[in-house]
Amino acid sequence: MSYLTTMFLGLVLISNMNPQKNTPIKKEPFGKAGDQPVEMYTLTNANAVEVKIITYGARVASLTAPDRNGKLADVVLGCETVDCYINDPYFGAIVGRYANRIGKGRFWLNGKEYTLPKNDGENTLHGGIRNFSRVVWTATEVKSSGGVALSLSYLSKDGEEGFPGTLSATVLYTLTDKNELRIDYTATTDKTTVVNLSGHSYFNLAGEGSILNHVMTINAGRFTPVDSGLIPTGELRSVKGTPMDFTTPTRIGARIDDPYEQLVLGKGYDHNWVLDGGGGKLAVAARVSEPTTGRVLEVYTAEPGIQFYTGNFLDGSIKGKGGQVYQKRFGFCLETQHFPDSPNKPSFPSTVLQPGKTYKTTTVYKFSAT
Repeated sequence: MSYLTTMFLGLVLISNMNPQKNTPIKKEPFGKAGDQPVEMYTLTNANAVEVKIITYGARVASLTAPDRNGKLADVVLGCETVDCYINDPYFGAIVGRYANRIGKGRFWLNGKEYTLPKNDGENTLHGGIRNFSRVVWTATEVKSSGGVALSLSYLSKDGEEGFPGTLSATVLYTLTDKNELRIDYTATTDKTTVVNLSGHSYFNLAGEGSILNHVMTINAGRFTPVDSGLIPTGELRSVKGTPMDFTTPTRIGARIDDPYEQLVLGKGYDHNWVLDGGGGKLAVAARVSEPTTGRVLEVYTAEPGIQFYTGNFLDGSIKGKGGQVYQKRFGFCLETQHFPDSPNKPSFPSTVLQPGKTYKTTTVYKFSAT
């Protein structure tokens, strides 16, 4: 064998031993929402972890994470068809232009009252009837040194769902080789408006069944109690001595059915916690572990709050991926955010965005196993 042949074979062997770090993004059709085509993008990292994003609602449709033995399982709830997503409770969606609730479907801004569609009793939830989870976003593959990245954008016109200003919103999903899903949100407006964007993935680290044995830690000494419509009262209440205290690791189901007023009102956990960290820098807001599989989820944010929701309104009416029927408390959400109803609560951190300014926030969901 010649020297050149030997060198060539050696290079081939080295190439096979060191594959490309990240698999190129795979794009495929995923049906239609009305007359608009919906696409699915699959992001894969060097560990074979996959995230599937669909353009309807800029949703996380699937996310695989390894257990303590390296076995991958899909850890987010979702659907197999667009029609299912159209009728679902926000599985994996980006919600806005105002995530969570605005009381009575109205707010005042610069001396003018704005009225919004009421889609949650007397209140507006997640931006109204045709909110950001109900539209088709425009996707663009992005080169990133941080991992495999996909950018999605949506232009919300002035007056859409009652909100002032034309808002240009962009969400950048990046899957890193550290098994992190990073979500970078940006938005600009041509008129003064309010903005509060968040992701609404339902997680189940076991991949199926109840989430009540997951162990939760939330780095928050206070929360925002709510009234009967789940609108914050304006109080920042200490979690100490209540079932809302997750400052130390606690099973989600340990106290969820206690006769505590706030749990009765929410039919479980559906509240905003006032985070101790943040301060404009990414910090750990919450940590969840699942004892059977060993999977761990850590949530990082610089936002002042996080909504912990335990799937209280799932009722078995939705047939999800793999034929799973999602019953009550089969998934939990950890939605990084400004506080609900902030436009009507001057004491809460402001959600006002001015022209010439850029709304920016980042959330990182990091997966590991123990």
